[in-house]
Amino acid sequence: RACTKAHKLNLIGLKNYMKYLKKADKSAESNVLEAQKVVHDMLANIDKNGEQAVRDYAEKLDSWTGDILLSAAEIDEITADVPQDVKDDIDFACQQVYTFAKAQRDSIEEFHTKNNGVEAGQRLLPVNVAGCYVPTGRYAHIASAYMSIATAKAAGVPCIIACSTPYKGKSIHPYVLYAMKTAGADHVMTLGGVQAIASMAYGLFTGKKADIIVGPGNKFVAEAKRTLFGEVGIDVFAGPSEVAVIADEDADADVVAIDLVGQMEHGHESPGWLFTTSEALAEKVMDLIPEYIEKLPPTAQDAAFCAWRDYGEVIVCDSDEEVVKISDEYAAEHLEVQCKDLDWWLENLTCYGSLFLGEETTVTFGDKASGPNHILPTKAAGRYSGGLSAHKFLKVLTWQRMDRESTRQVAQASSRISRLEGMEGHARASDIRLSKYFPEETFDLGAPVLE
Repeated sequence: RACTKAHKLNLIGLKNYMKYLKKADKSAESNVLEAQKVVHDMLANIDKNGEQAVRDYAEKLDSWTGDILLSAAEIDEITADVPQDVKDDIDFACQQVYTFAKAQRDSIEEFHTKNNGVEAGQRLLPVNVAGCYVPTGRYAHIASAYMSIATAKAAGVPCIIACSTPYKGKSIHPYVLYAMKTAGADHVMTLGGVQAIASMAYGLFTGKKADIIVGPGNKFVAEAKRTLFGEVGIDVFAGPSEVAVIADEDADADVVAIDLVGQMEHGHESPGWLFTTSEALAEKVMDLIPEYIEKLPPTAQDAAFCAWRDYGEVIVCDSDEEVVKISDEYAAEHLEVQCKDLDWWLENLTCYGSLFLGEETTVTFGDKASGPNHILPTKAAGRYSGGLSAHKFLKVLTWQRMDRESTRQVAQASSRISRLEGMEGHARASDIRLSKYFPEETFDLGAPVLE
């Protein structure tokens, strides 16, 4: 077997309602310090030396010395030989994602209210420039192109910059580039890794600084986004891809096992977790996973083997309620439920990146073509954040307007509250309007701040 079962353990602090049949040897934070040091040094160099530093990294790390910014003619040339059936699949998936994202955009509206003479409202404006990173390393992530770019387009972003790594010594993978073009990228750069994130953040090669940078990537890309957060917006704090499956005694062990293995092929650090009330099912799934891993092609087999060995976990609980509690603590990026009464699980689960209800759907569908976005929070960030959506590209901006009469009540309350807080300058900004608009009246404005 690829992995020997760990000793059955009770989770500290959660009494005796659950036990591990398999416990991970590593966590998502195992290699963070290494990435932080590398990213810090690279960003400092690029900040100082600009485009030349980026070109140096592109040559050193990706053996790329060609054009960084692709022209429309170059894009057409590279994508000219993409087969029509491939174009058709990409077109279909891109439209699925765009349609869902447009519905998200339309689900939130501008409005205005009037209360005690104060007219106030909300505007929805897209960011001006979005940077979309599309990884191409172990695999050509075609879907990541339209997941980010089509969503930004649906939100109304006027300028979208896309980056992806050179593929096998050439420019961007033709299928990835076609997906970028179809989704609506305005500028495309042949760049990967930290140097791509920095170039979008600093406006290198395009002259346009990204207001937000989105898209999945390895630990160095994730760390670059985290380091630059504040200088630019980002979608989510992301790490290696995660999958969890909740299954009961009636679930198909083969389907559960292949769904776990299918996601663990993402990389050596991509965990697969099983939460179940059936120890018999858990045992069967654990027997099947090594078999399915062995049947994968070499690249995927290597990744899935290490992911299962180092990060895989199997937890057995006594009740559905306990499964919910454990699942919400893990807040998995992708969460599948293969159980009876799917509506109950939909109602009770609260922390996840995206939820897949029933055997008929799977993370693969969400990753590639069903519509909801696959750029999702990891490392338990699903406790406080959702995944990439049209809303991520929108600024919810408020405005207000008042006539002179409506300032009477608001200004008095503002003066008094400001002085209670000790903020005399704030209070005087209210006072001056009262004295200007109502010179014949006297108001109780609170005791002046003397210290």
